[in-house]
Amino acid sequence: MDTVILLALASSMLRATTPLLFAALGGLFSERSGVVNIALEGIILFGAMAAAVTTQLVEAPYLRADPTARVWFAPWLGLLAAMVLGALVAGVHALVSIRYKADQIISGTAINLMGLGIPAVVLAGLYHNTSISDPIRSRLPELSLFGIPGLSFNVLVYVAFLLVPVVWFVVFRTPFGLRLRSVGEHPEAADSLGISVTRMRYTGVMLSGVLAGLGGAYLSIGNLNQFISEMSGGRGFIALAALIFGKWHPLGVLGATLLFGAFQATEVLLGGGKLLPPTVVQSLPYVLTMLVLAGFVGRSVAPKAIGKAWNK
Repeated sequence: MDTVILLALASSMLRATTPLLFAALGGLFSERSGVVNIALEGIILFGAMAAAVTTQLVEAPYLRADPTARVWFAPWLGLLAAMVLGALVAGVHALVSIRYKADQIISGTAINLMGLGIPAVVLAGLYHNTSISDPIRSRLPELSLFGIPGLSFNVLVYVAFLLVPVVWFVVFRTPFGLRLRSVGEHPEAADSLGISVTRMRYTGVMLSGVLAGLGGAYLSIGNLNQFISEMSGGRGFIALAALIFGKWHPLGVLGATLLFGAFQATEVLLGGGKLLPPTVVQSLPYVLTMLVLAGFVGRSVAPKAIGKAWNK
């Protein structure tokens, strides 16, 4: 029985960690370039909507011909749509923050509000309601972890964890990563060496949109089979907390998101019992997140130019 509980907790933790890890790794690119991306929450919602709606619309003609059909390429097109829309939404944040030098927090907050309103309009036009899309039948494949029974995960779970060493290599072992970090630390020095601060910051922010969009796609077509209004549930903000707690480093981000994923898995585990009132159980991940930040945020050193507009 103990083994079953541990496997269930580990499985739930990895699933809860996946969208946080996508969003936090995306935020790492943006903030390492010097742009605060508080818009991760809204980008997750846009990515989730794009993935679910695209998948449903692509498979719909095939399902009308054969209700039992599974259109294998539909969810992959959904993933592509989530990445593209995530990049476009992040591009809006980059344009406002970098070119027009608006306050980055206000710009991100505006996008978060758009993430609540625009999906409702899209759902109303396509499905005649403002809260939920039609379910999809074509799901992304699941793969068993080391052949262990009960540990079978959507392919995006593996992608998220494999991205950690990839992001580490890109950020700390490539010329691109060196340029990205330089514009987030000393943009004047980077510019004097011929590095385009503006281009690098645009690239960092849009990469964050691509990865946060993948996190949203996992929620709608990986973990579930449809888009639900406000399904991000604050994960974008928790991802930002994990980024700070992880000191803007991919390995630190991995540890932090696993910790917060464990918090959410504990919520799921306790939710089935009667040990605590439901409201206390639901608030547990957020309370623990605030406690962790209160204890560690002062020890994290952010990139020196983060949040500062740059003038050539």
